[in-house]
Amino acid sequence: MTNWLIGYQGEPGAYSEIAALRFGTPQPYETFDDVFAAVVAKKTDYGVVPIENSLGGSIHQNYDLLQHQPVVILAETFVKVEHCLLGLPGSSADTAVKVLSHPQALAQCRNFIAEHPAIKAEAAYDTAGSAKIVAAGGDPRILAIASKRAAELYGLEILRENLADEEWNITRFFCIAHQDNPDVSHLKNRPDTTQQKTSIVFSLPNEPGSLFKAMATLALRNIDLTKIESRPSRKKAFEYLFYADFIGHRDTPNIHNALEHLGEFATMLKVLGSYGVVNP
Repeated sequence: MTNWLIGYQGEPGAYSEIAALRFGTPQPYETFDDVFAAVVAKKTDYGVVPIENSLGGSIHQNYDLLQHQPVVILAETFVKVEHCLLGLPGSSADTAVKVLSHPQALAQCRNFIAEHPAIKAEAAYDTAGSAKIVAAGGDPRILAIASKRAAELYGLEILRENLADEEWNITRFFCIAHQDNPDVSHLKNRPDTTQQKTSIVFSLPNEPGSLFKAMATLALRNIDLTKIESRPSRKKAFEYLFYADFIGHRDTPNIHNALEHLGEFATMLKVLGSYGVVNP
């Protein structure tokens, strides 16, 4: 069986790698831009990128990349973020002076940091990258906040589990492919197509009622809108793009008709993909 490569951002042990493992063989890249570039250049078969976190909100950079790059969403998956406090053998939170992690992970563990004023929080480029740094540094006073998998990969001890302030910390990921390769048959796990979603991005003329008209194209056809979010268009000050998710496949008649109707007055419309979910 061919090992299909799945590009992701970060080091082995990152939550993105956990998502990538559900689709194929993970291939690490330094940045989100690098993941998209590899998919577009077909240096990797597919890519996995985080799009939304239940605590931190949307990853706007990846929404922008979805709009501008010739890619299509093939599937979504959800990864429970379980932050752990990691250290070298013999480490302790009582003697630590520094803890490293991605800025978002540090923000999600504010209570622990507040309870340990002697430990300085320092931002790193990646959760798993912070574990790699701690393992290579050899200083038991330096800790990391990362996943259990990162602890296993880098030989660190788990000093404390469930470090995050909130229990429900879940990240939604998209599996993407080049728009010329919308084939899910090569994925390690096929998406569940029982209930599919469609994601779009569109812009509207700056006139009264334009957003109401856009929403009416869905509502009048009983299409279940699950998310809508605006983003600056970057082409002109105070003009916006709208990203929307709704239940159903783009090829079903009511959604096809809704998109045709929306396209009649939207100044720009791009269907980012219709896709099912891959469960753990």
